[in-house]
Amino acid sequence: MTDAHVAVPPMAPELLVRARATKGFMPHDEGVALYSAATTAGLTGLGPLLEIGSYCGKSAVYLGAAARAGATVLFTIDHHRGSEENQSGWDHHDPSLVDSRTGRMDTLPVFRRAIEDAGLEAVVIAVVGDSATVARHWHTPLSFLFIDGGHGMAPAWADYTGWVPHVAIGGLVAIHDVFPDPAEGGQAPFELWSRAVVSGGFVPDEGASCASLRVLRRVSDRF
Repeated sequence: MTDAHVAVPPMAPELLVRARATKGFMPHDEGVALYSAATTAGLTGLGPLLEIGSYCGKSAVYLGAAARAGATVLFTIDHHRGSEENQSGWDHHDPSLVDSRTGRMDTLPVFRRAIEDAGLEAVVIAVVGDSATVARHWHTPLSFLFIDGGHGMAPAWADYTGWVPHVAIGGLVAIHDVFPDPAEGGQAPFELWSRAVVSGGFVPDEGASCASLRVLRRVSDRF
C-alpha cells in the first residue's frame, strides 16, 4: 500500500489545466493518480522517475509535476516516431504529427513545446532513442517506472525486461492500459502486470491504482 506517512502535495492548478490541454491518451483521473504515485516514489529518495512512451507530453506533465514535488527529475524515453498503433491506417493515427518532409511521425517538437509551456524543462529530461537500447546502457536506480510505450507484445515485453531490473527495492512500477478483458483493450500491458504479480517481486498497490493504471511496489529482485 502507499505509505500513509508520505504527504503528497496536490498538483498545482495551472499544471492540471496544462495537462488536460496537452495532446495524448491519458484520462485525467488516471493522470492525477499517476502524479500521486510518482510523487510518493520520488519523495523516498531512491532515485529519479522514468517514463517509457513520451508521445506529445501529456503524461510527462503529470510526471514532471511529480518530479518537481518530489525534488527529483523525470527521464522520459521515446524515439518520437510513433508506436505501431500511431501509424497511418491505425485508430490512433494523428496526421498532424506527420513530418511533411519525410512522411514519418515526429512527435518531438510537440512534446518539447508541451514541456516548455508547462514550465517543466528543469525537471523533465527527454531521452530520444529506442527504449531497449537505452535500457542496456542505463545504470541509475529508479524510484518510479511508468511503462506506456508500444502496446504490442514484443515492444511491451522489451520495455518490461529492459527497465524493471533498474527499479529499486521499495520503488514503484506503474503500467498503463491494463485491461483484464480483451474486449476492453490490448492484452500486452495486462500480461506485464500479471507477470510482475506472479513473479513474487511486486505487490499491487490498489490504493495508488486507478482504472487502467495499475501500480505495483517492488519488494524483491524477482521480476
